[in-house]
Amino acid sequence: MTAEQRLPEGVRDPRDELPDHLPALRAFAISLTRNVTVADDLVQDTIVKAWTNFDKFTVGTNLRAWLFTILRNTFYSDRRKNRREVPDPEGAHAATLFVKPDHDGRMAFNEFSAAFDKLTPEHREVLILVGASGFSYEDAAGMMGVAVGTVKSRANRARARLAELLHLDEGEQVFSGNDGTTMAVMSKSGTNAA
Repeated sequence: MTAEQRLPEGVRDPRDELPDHLPALRAFAISLTRNVTVADDLVQDTIVKAWTNFDKFTVGTNLRAWLFTILRNTFYSDRRKNRREVPDPEGAHAATLFVKPDHDGRMAFNEFSAAFDKLTPEHREVLILVGASGFSYEDAAGMMGVAVGTVKSRANRARARLAELLHLDEGEQVFSGNDGTTMAVMSKSGTNAA
């Protein structure tokens, strides 16, 4: 969107909406990178790319989906560039991954997090998009650049793999209580179900 373009009456400038999407972008970036510092850099790169390319954004379309697509593409581009890089040669990051649980819920969440980390980036991505972030299969397919059937298949395989890693029986819940994000990731029903 260039300075010469005028927004229709009552339509908010998408640049003003950017801060509204930062928490979701950061959560998505963390789910992909598994590193808060790298995730923050990825979000910053995404915002810079979005800001410099607002002329390519169609006002009235889904800004969050557009931003998630930029973030995802940036992540995979960086990953291809750094494929041969050893990210933690001294084990400093690995040493921070173990935390003694304070109670059963924290221990269950730690088990979930460890299992979630073992999923491929593609499986983590689809579970975050269609589960935790609440995007429809169609929206997720658009962001990921794949067919809707591919998203559904990846989501089902990812949920099955996660249940396998957690040693869950069919229908068994991850937590006895309801943790919204985890339940959304594991859910097979809801607004995204086929």
